[in-house]
Amino acid sequence: MSSTRQEIKNVVLVHGAFADGSGWRGVYDKLTARGYRVSIVQNPLTSLEDDVAATTRVLDRQDGPAILVAHSWGGTVITEAGVHPQVAGLVYVSALAPDAGETTAQQYEGFAATPDFVIDVGEDGFGFLNGEKFQAGFAADAGDADAAFLRDSQVPINMAVFATAVKNAAWRDKPSWAVIATDDKAFDQAMLQHMAERIGARITNVPAGHALFLTQAGVVADVIVTAAQNAGSGTR
Repeated sequence: MSSTRQEIKNVVLVHGAFADGSGWRGVYDKLTARGYRVSIVQNPLTSLEDDVAATTRVLDRQDGPAILVAHSWGGTVITEAGVHPQVAGLVYVSALAPDAGETTAQQYEGFAATPDFVIDVGEDGFGFLNGEKFQAGFAADAGDADAAFLRDSQVPINMAVFATAVKNAAWRDKPSWAVIATDDKAFDQAMLQHMAERIGARITNVPAGHALFLTQAGVVADVIVTAAQNAGSGTR
């Protein structure tokens, strides 16, 4: 086998619950400055099927292999959508990583509760993060202005998505990396480490809160670059 390989230049970013794609701006800027072609998915957060479809539409537009990146709930989305033939590697940013046949909710079983991460669920079954707890639970290391913007622009998620099982687990066939916020208040730290270890991801730990996709854009971008440089070779 030839040792020559071409670095992957396409990156697709997938946001999680209670957010939209605008939080990836810092990562986008850093990657595009380094010559990457970056696309950002806007998940409707209405069902797992809808979010996978939104991600697949963007993957279909790629002109070559891509690194698929997700934050939080987006990890479940890329676990399913990542079987797309254009996906060469996966990056989980404090993200969920169920196995085929598992639900997102099952990932929480046996791990500690997160009292600062409070979801207010409406009669229609959609949840917003509690406004008073938002900064503590979602964006503890963000500045007050950024945290307020994230709070006031949040996108509600259909809570039924957490009970939907994934049909495929892309991480079983694609190399994976994980960036974990060690001060994350949305997930028990042991849960994040367990999920990343189970999928065989190369793990980078960073002192940050759950919104590390915004607050630690440099670290996240560096891991994505590492994935882009190594996914095609089978090296992690």
